[in-house]
Amino acid sequence: MDWEECCKKRFVKEIKEDIELIQSLIKTSNNKLESSNKLEISEITATSKLSLAYDSLRELLEALAIKRGYKIYNHECYTSFLKEVLNEKGKGEDFDEIRIIRNNINYYGKEITIEKADEVINRIKYLRNQIYNIINKKRLM
Repeated sequence: MDWEECCKKRFVKEIKEDIELIQSLIKTSNNKLESSNKLEISEITATSKLSLAYDSLRELLEALAIKRGYKIYNHECYTSFLKEVLNEKGKGEDFDEIRIIRNNINYYGKEITIEKADEVINRIKYLRNQIYNIINKKRLM
């Protein structure tokens, strides 16, 4: 789904920047990542760790979108936001791949190995750091 379709379908609306909400989302994002980090990875915890890490990333993306004046109601539209609004095609593709893996686990019962979960969690952390840096750069401008 491209950005135009996201807007047309009202999965995106323009809003005013809300500094308190942005700060709250960043704090919640940090808490979820820290919670994920505290879980030792095993066959039992792998999907939980991945879901917490994903939520941490998605909340940072929400903070960034709000910083840019958008409220996004569909995870798929964060991909379009990254690719088309921020001109960050690689980050958008990375997020979309991670989103699909997480959806397969959460909604379709797909199992994931400990090794694959660890790999995806590391990708999430890397992308999350990049998004965090974009948020901080925008604050300085």
